[in-house]
Amino acid sequence: MTEPVAVAVPRKGRPLEAALERLAAVGGSGATALADEVSNTLRYEKAVTKGRETPTAGVYERLADYSDPTDPAGVEYTLVRDDREAHPRRIVFDSAVVEVGETTVRLVGREEPFRALRTHEFALGFDSADLVLEEVVTLAPEGVESIADVNERIDPRDTDVRVATGLGDTVYHTLMATPAEIPAGRSLDRSFVADHEGPLCISPRYERLVEAVLGTAALADVSFTYPDPGREEEAAIADTGVGVYLTVTGNTAREHGLVVGDHLFPSETVLLENVVETSGPAERLRERIADGVDTAIDATVAQ
Repeated sequence: MTEPVAVAVPRKGRPLEAALERLAAVGGSGATALADEVSNTLRYEKAVTKGRETPTAGVYERLADYSDPTDPAGVEYTLVRDDREAHPRRIVFDSAVVEVGETTVRLVGREEPFRALRTHEFALGFDSADLVLEEVVTLAPEGVESIADVNERIDPRDTDVRVATGLGDTVYHTLMATPAEIPAGRSLDRSFVADHEGPLCISPRYERLVEAVLGTAALADVSFTYPDPGREEEAAIADTGVGVYLTVTGNTAREHGLVVGDHLFPSETVLLENVVETSGPAERLRERIADGVDTAIDATVAQ
């Protein structure tokens, strides 16, 4: 039997669901059944964690019910600590084996798949494009607009990981401003930020990402401000006048009186590869996953 190709995936959340949906799209009925089972289980467990569902069994009983340790190819779950008070443990994905075309794939849950690829534990993995921008993209005067730009900005002396493709589950980092901040006839785009002097409201976890996306030159006269704890980001941007935040439709921003400007960069789940480790079955799997994917990301695989 051919050794399965190990692929790192997130343990929960949108990136895991996007990865499972893509594997289902290219892998047939077995991958589809796996995606449905894992997604439904983890959505229920998320609802339990957030207090929207009341379970009839304890967490260890549910964990034993979900996992079958006697089946080497079955889905396994595990427990992680939750930082919310009174919710110390949460059930998350751990591992599963699935057939994708002619390739046997072992999906392995990791808290940080991107970092697991950086340490050469895996040839392939799925994670958020945001993490690549936040951790390894070199800052420059000009900003990045596509994953092709991102791959070009990765120093090969720093990491062998590159982005192969996006998966299409796109949420955009978007420029927003109040009408009073936008001069008549001016577009709310990257050039607006370059001419802007003063505060720009962002979520603190996205500071380096915003610097990479907009470029250091455009931010020369800008000072970052951050929402107060518990305050909605769009409300804080409305107070500040100009900001950047994630949006799909922009409806919440408009409810706060904001004009929704350019989509600066797609926050999308991406297929990552460690180019040193990718060969043979892993390379064929990468090509199968990337073929025909509907993505906002213009990706160039670095070889």
